[in-house]
Amino acid sequence: MNHWKPNTTPEILKLRAGLLNRARQFFQENNFLEVDTPVLSQSTTPDPNIESFSTQFNNTQYFLHTSPEFPMKRLLAAGSGAIYQVCKVFRQGELGRNHNPEFTMIEWYQPGLDYHALMKQVDALVRTLLQDKITLQETVFYSYQQVFKKYLNIDPFNSSIDELQAVIKQQAIQFNNEAQLSKDALLDLLISYVIQPVLPKDSPVFIYDYPASQAALANIRDEQGEKIAERFELFINGIELANGYQELLDAKEQQLRFENENKTRLEAGQQTIPVDKNLIAALQAGMPEVSGVALGFDRLMMLATGAGSINEVISFSTDKA
Repeated sequence: MNHWKPNTTPEILKLRAGLLNRARQFFQENNFLEVDTPVLSQSTTPDPNIESFSTQFNNTQYFLHTSPEFPMKRLLAAGSGAIYQVCKVFRQGELGRNHNPEFTMIEWYQPGLDYHALMKQVDALVRTLLQDKITLQETVFYSYQQVFKKYLNIDPFNSSIDELQAVIKQQAIQFNNEAQLSKDALLDLLISYVIQPVLPKDSPVFIYDYPASQAALANIRDEQGEKIAERFELFINGIELANGYQELLDAKEQQLRFENENKTRLEAGQQTIPVDKNLIAALQAGMPEVSGVALGFDRLMMLATGAGSINEVISFSTDKA
C-alpha cells in the first residue's frame, strides 16, 4: 500500500538540493562552465565491467550513458575550457547498498591540471560539501603499490595469480569461480574485501597509479620498467567516491583499447559495443592536456547523512520507479 511513497525524507531532499547548489558555487568560483550533453548515444563504453542499458530509435540502437565522458571530451577538443556536469547516469546490474541502476554523477575536466593537482581539487570539493556534516581528518595519499604493501605485504605489480589466490584464501574471502578470475579481478577482490574496510576512518584516502591493465581511459607512463596508469580513486569510510584520470590523448591507443575491450567482451559472451568514432575523431583533432574525474553524488549524500544505503538518499529507487 505504501509503495508509492518516496525512499527519503523532505529534510534529506533539502540537504541534497543545498549540496548541489554548493557544488555549483564551487565550480563557478573556479571558472568552470556547466555543460549538458546527451543521455542517449549510438555508442558507449566497451568496458567489460560495465553494462549499459539500450533502446531503439528509427531501427538504430542507442545506449543510455554510463558517464558523460565521451561527449565532454568532444567539447574539450572543440575548445570549451574547464567544464563540469551534474547528471543522471545508468548502469545495468548495479543494485545494492552503494548501487542503484540510475544514479547522480558530478563529472569535471580541467585542461592544464595534472591528476595529482586534481586529487587536491577533489579533496577541496568534498571538504566543501561535507563541512559541518562530518569531521574529516587529514587526507591520505597512497600509491596502488604502497597500499597493497602496507595492508597485505604484497606487491600487486609483481605478484602472480597463484600468490594472489593464496592471499585470498588466507583472508577467507569466499567467491565463486575464484580459480577462473584474472589477476585484475583478484586484485579488485583484495581491494574491496580487505583494504577498503581498514583504510583510515573519516579521512579522504586517495589511491593512485594503478596497473596499466586497469587504465581504462587514463594515460600510461613508463616508470623503472613498469607501466603505470595515471589514475586515482577516492575512498571515505570504505566507500569508493570518485574515479579520476590523467586523460589519454592518443587516438590510436584509444582505438586499440576499445578493440581489446570488445575482444574481452566477446570471449565472455557479452555484447560488443560500437567504437565511438566521434570520440576518436575528437582525439585526432587534438584534445588539450587534461585531467578529469567522476564523483558519485548519492554516495557523498550517504556520507553527509550517515545513511546505510543509497536508497535512503534518493527520491525513488529503481524498484519504486
